[in-house]
Amino acid sequence: MAKPIPDEDLELILEATRGLWQQMRGERLFLTGGTGFFGCWLLESFLHANRTEKLSAQVTVLTRNPEAFLQKCPHVANEPSIDLLQGDVCSFAYPEGEYKFVIHAATETVSNQTPTGNLDLLSSIVDGTERVLQFAAGHGCRKLLFTSSGAVYGKQPSEITHLSESYSGAPDALLEASAYGEGKRMAENLCTLYAAQSQMECKIARCFAFVGPHLPLDAHFAVGNFIRDILRKQPIHISGDGTPMRSYMYSADLAIWLWVLLFSGQSLRAYNVGSDRAVTILQLAQEAVTALGVSNPIEVANRAVPGSPILRYVPDTARASEELGLQVRVDLRDAIRRTAQWVSAQ
Repeated sequence: MAKPIPDEDLELILEATRGLWQQMRGERLFLTGGTGFFGCWLLESFLHANRTEKLSAQVTVLTRNPEAFLQKCPHVANEPSIDLLQGDVCSFAYPEGEYKFVIHAATETVSNQTPTGNLDLLSSIVDGTERVLQFAAGHGCRKLLFTSSGAVYGKQPSEITHLSESYSGAPDALLEASAYGEGKRMAENLCTLYAAQSQMECKIARCFAFVGPHLPLDAHFAVGNFIRDILRKQPIHISGDGTPMRSYMYSADLAIWLWVLLFSGQSLRAYNVGSDRAVTILQLAQEAVTALGVSNPIEVANRAVPGSPILRYVPDTARASEELGLQVRVDLRDAIRRTAQWVSAQ
């Protein structure tokens, strides 16, 4: 059973978004992916704003397994302002009534280990997005937020330090591993097509890498793996050579950016969501050691090859900063520290 998100983080989110919540007064929100990393932050920050601002708003959360969510987050699932709707994102039965706000945050980030895994992943992203858009267009939606990904840009050229939204690169369509990025690109285009034939504003959040409570520690997220290793008092293991460059945004900042995009972002204009502070994977491990005041050894599996192109996955966030006033409030070390404290309290 997961502990609630710390009050300090919920207050940070509310303070940064307080003036926007009046749009939600007395309204209903439909949320997919509400039981995942993004969804838990969106739901708990919604509940905090709903209580504090006395909004009398309601949220319907699509989930494949309501019982599992009740066991994971009873402090969220049992709230009277939340309705759990059982169903799959590709085939869910539409709830009745009007929903002026929709957030589509449901997606798998890696394929399952089957011969059709990448095909299933692509179909889930595209078919699920169209199902949500059909629902939104027919149920009075005015503002829809789609959580896309920086994967839509394809491989970041080593000479480009920060990817901007104007970069026209794309995943290699002839690689099986491009299913996720191609699926997100197709889903963005579906948003464009549905917005053109309805009254909906479709906001696009191209999300990069994050750290914070609810991030899986045993998945394919390096920062989560490093925190796990430290808390288990094990050596920190880096499977590659430690040179790829990434950036990490704390989940409270993520929630702030997503709410601001939903309420104030320009329709059919993509915004990168993430930190623009780049660190190598080795530097990330060193930051984790420093942040948590430990001495766990760092083991790097492979030796770096001098002169090799640098693998990057780092956004340019100038558009979000200049147009919406968004900024990173929690630095990387503090983000790692807050995450580890939450995990230790479980």
